Parts: sequence; structure tokens; C-alpha cells
Amino acid sequence: MLGNLEKYKVVLASNSPRRKELLGGLGIPFEVRIIPGIDESYPEALPAHEIPVYVARKKAEAYLAALQANELLITADTVVHIDGRILGKPRDQEEAIRMLQTLSGRTHEVITGVCLVTRKKRKELSVVSKVRFATLDTEEILYYTDRFHPFDKAGAYGIQEWIGYIGVESISGSFYNVMGLPIQRVYQELKRF
Repeated sequence: MLGNLEKYKVVLASNSPRRKELLGGLGIPFEVRIIPGIDESYPEALPAHEIPVYVARKKAEAYLAALQANELLITADTVVHIDGRILGKPRDQEEAIRMLQTLSGRTHEVITGVCLVTRKKRKELSVVSKVRFATLDTEEILYYTDRFHPFDKAGAYGIQEWIGYIGVESISGSFYNVMGLPIQRVYQELKRF
């Protein structure tokens, strides 16, 4: 099914265990490569729906100089969007609590941008999912942030964790996008690559 990838060595440029798990689910061999300290900032005036692709592109550009001719690089970035604001990764528990209070009882967007890059070709994509949260009480939010430490997750939550079990009422769009990699769409693009 992905025989066209046989000529490539696939490289996932991500430290995310969820992205590793999702890409691994496709059954293709890949290696993980990490360059620490890549700047993930973006212009303040950039529209929310363009931010994840912009950051994924910046990540890809950091790897290009070392990319071999037979390598296909995958980078991604995910943000949570609500009230015209971007909720990235919380700095600490206090910020995580505030983020979850903001999401409680409301619908937000999860936007993931992905770059598929070789030395000769680049494909960028963006996927949006809408997530509706139930109303969370303070005890539930504290339980989650105390035990799961969601400080490496956009919007301060992992849908595949306890908070997703008790808090997510509905999703419109890709569940895996909310986890951090819209793997069905990535698969389709890899088939065409």
C-alpha cells in the first residue's frame, strides 16, 4: 500500500510519544530524530489556522541541511484554538488549570499542521477537529493536572487520557488529529508522495 515509500527512509522529527505511536500504527519503518531548541514562535498577526503549518514548516527547515537525498521527513505541530486565542503547552500546573477551566463546558478547535519533506519535494497540510467538553468541576481539573501533568500537551489535555474519558462529549473530525497527528490524512498524502 505504501510501496512508493520503499525508496525513502522515513524520519519523524518529534519527541511526542503519541506521534510515534500513531505513525508506528501505519506499519512503516521510521526513525525518530530530534534537534533540541527549535524556535516554535510565530508572527502574532498570523491567523490561528495557519499557525500549526507555519511552526511545522519551521521545524522542517531546521532539519533540511542534514536531510539525506533518500530521506522523507515528517514534522507536525498542534494548537488548541478558542475565543480567538491559541492555547499551546502550559508552562505549569496553574496555567494548565486555567486552560482546562477555559475549555470546560465549551467547544474548541484542535488544529494540526504537518510537513512532509524531501530534498526535492514538500507537502504541507492542516487538519481541524472540533471538540466539545463537558463542564468540569475544580476537583476533576485538579485530579487530572496532579496525576497526569499535561504540560507537554496543547490546551493542557490528552484526549486519550483520563480527562478525555470523562470530559469529551463529542468530536467533529479526526480523533487522531486531537492526539497530535491526523494519521488518516498523513497516510493519504504518503500514498501520493
